[in-house]
Amino acid sequence: MKLRIENMTCGGCARSVTKAIQSVDAKAEVVADVVSRTVEIHSPKSAEAFVQRLATAGYAAVEIAGGAA
Repeated sequence: MKLRIENMTCGGCARSVTKAIQSVDAKAEVVADVVSRTVEIHSPKSAEAFVQRLATAGYAAVEIAGGAA
């Protein structure tokens, strides 16, 4: 799945986003791209679980349609 995170603007943000995602699924493969402000997640967990966790970490995320990974 692919999420767009508008306020992920630097490497520190990308690390925080990755840490938040891996707190939901420690085995998730995460590829964060600060330039496009997207994160690709390989996990059996639902996008909603990650969106909710990211919201509590201060990052507004939305799933990108067709962003299946």
